[in-house]
Amino acid sequence: MPDAPCQGVSGQDVVIVLGPARTPSRPPAREEVMPPKRVTLADVARRAGLSPTAASMILNGRPDSRLSADAHARVHEAATELGYRPNVAARSLRTDKSLTIGFISDVVATTRFASGLIRGALDAAQRAGHVMLVLETGGDPARESEAIGAVLDRQVDGIIFAVMRARELFVPEIPSTTRVVMLNATNKKHPVSVLPDEPAGGASAVRLLAAAGHREGIALIGHNAEAEKGLFRSTTVEQRIAGIRAEMARQGLQFATEESCWDWEPHHGYDVTHALLERRSDIRALLCMNDRLAFGAYQALADHGLTVPKDISVVSFDNDELASYLRPGLTTVGLPHEAMGRASVEILLSPSAPSGSRLIPMPVIERASVRTHPLDHATA
Repeated sequence: MPDAPCQGVSGQDVVIVLGPARTPSRPPAREEVMPPKRVTLADVARRAGLSPTAASMILNGRPDSRLSADAHARVHEAATELGYRPNVAARSLRTDKSLTIGFISDVVATTRFASGLIRGALDAAQRAGHVMLVLETGGDPARESEAIGAVLDRQVDGIIFAVMRARELFVPEIPSTTRVVMLNATNKKHPVSVLPDEPAGGASAVRLLAAAGHREGIALIGHNAEAEKGLFRSTTVEQRIAGIRAEMARQGLQFATEESCWDWEPHHGYDVTHALLERRSDIRALLCMNDRLAFGAYQALADHGLTVPKDISVVSFDNDELASYLRPGLTTVGLPHEAMGRASVEILLSPSAPSGSRLIPMPVIERASVRTHPLDHATA
């Protein structure tokens, strides 16, 4: 059987290289394809009729260039016609900037819900003229060290560490000269972080119920003492519940019950809501700690012959994609992932970013899961 051909691509031509012939023969002559000459700044300047220094000032956006609008137009037109691309390596040597950002995450890149962190960061990096290297570690400390080494070898201008579930994050040793921003995370050695404004978000959820007239029969679904205060404390869970409790006090409200569960998946929401409805008939509103719990709560309410929001209002957090698919649509306080990602890059590239946490507002997404005028059960 003859050897299978191998194919390669050179420029716009496809070169097919066959396997060795069965009988020796002189190989056919092959035309050498020279790589195209790189367009230089001098080429652009020559085409525009200006000096290389003037062309450089225009292409680099120097505000003090004092060159005419016509000169700017000629340079940009010449750069487009010639296909000019700046020599990043040379510019890095001049400016001591690589125009590259390292983005290291646990599972953010492969998690649909948290991928907005990357989208926002990529958008901000592109607008700032930077390239972003995205590395995922799966939370493995060995891979985290490898990732840090990989981005430091490429002389990045800074590193963003991101996690899907907000928490205090351990970070391997990094040179003190490297700028670091924690995204959806905190770290004592690297005090610059970007977090959702959970205290305000928690307060917003309570205000939604209070504004609709709910004064009694409110149940908290997803109380988790470990996540709030214990060994597995989550920075955002602690702040979210603090915001909820502070606003409940301001409104003069109390929870009728707080239903605990270890995790916040739909089956947990179903189980705790089903058990709650089995023992109590005075519940008129559910405040769920995330949308996945609320999804399970919807199913439990339906199994008990109750409808949302006619019988029971539901408010939640995160604005997971499924919140818009539920019927009726789920009113929720969203996580501003894309805005957080953009802020992390802007802070990283800022010449004087202050220490501490930048809190990004959590948007309220009102749908149809809150009854504006709750049923008067005393007269029903």
